[in-house]
Amino acid sequence: MVDAVLDEEQITMLRRAFSMFDSSKCGKIENEKVRTILNTLGLAIDDLELEALLERGEEREEIGQLNFDAFCRVATHFLDDEDNEVMQKELKEAFRLYDKEGNGYIPTSSLREILMALDDQLTPDQLDEMIGEIDTDGSGTVDFSEFMEMMTGD
Repeated sequence: MVDAVLDEEQITMLRRAFSMFDSSKCGKIENEKVRTILNTLGLAIDDLELEALLERGEEREEIGQLNFDAFCRVATHFLDDEDNEVMQKELKEAFRLYDKEGNGYIPTSSLREILMALDDQLTPDQLDEMIGEIDTDGSGTVDFSEFMEMMTGD
């Protein structure tokens, strides 16, 4: 059961981030990916706290892996009231880094690079499928609203 502290928007955002890293679509991610996801979402993480939370969770999960609920328990520990705003800012900044020309969009080739950097286990078919879901209008580019939709579900 997901912790009641999370609102629906946060749960949706965490589910999308979790899904991006669950490359085998088995409902579990490796512990090592948790730090990357939380950093990507702009959350400040104390490494010792994170290690303690991951170790505590391993009694209920396969060693070295977390399901979505366990991931939410860990993420909730690092979320506070201001984090939604912080995440929005971080996502805008990340988008701007890839929109070097300031056009308001990034090519799907850049998105492919981002996704591969986030999870090097993704196959070309998985990448194509993800990009197809993100580039909803099939334009070959991802505008900021599509990018935000991908990351937050908004």
